[in-house]
Amino acid sequence: MTNHVNLANQLCFSVYNVNRLFNKFYQDALTDYGLTYPQYLLLTVLWNGDHRELRELGAALNLNSNTLTPLVKRLEAHGWLQRSHPKDDKRRLIVSLTTHAKDSEAPIQAALADCLGKYHLTATDYEQALLLNQKLIAAMEG
Repeated sequence: MTNHVNLANQLCFSVYNVNRLFNKFYQDALTDYGLTYPQYLLLTVLWNGDHRELRELGAALNLNSNTLTPLVKRLEAHGWLQRSHPKDDKRRLIVSLTTHAKDSEAPIQAALADCLGKYHLTATDYEQALLLNQKLIAAMEG
């Protein structure tokens, strides 16, 4: 007799589904700003500390430069970021927010909060899910 595993009871499938739904959530919330979810993540890192080296951004986002560089270039082309090389070391690349990006932080955060409110999750629900997710990440990376 074969013991079949129910897909709905698989943690991996649940994580996959929530990832898919989060992507849709961010797509809905960020469409008016012309941003993708990865672009939003990059802006978030810079909103928490502007004028960062490309390698620092890559480390914060767990992205390689071959993935991060096109992302930065697209955001620069749309007026969100600017890139510069320090005069003392042209090998380093500094990424900075534009005024447009700085001025857009509060409206974007408000749009995300409005969108999240549609799902009837409490702050406690959010905090518990985040803590469990962080525990899973630590266990799997460790």
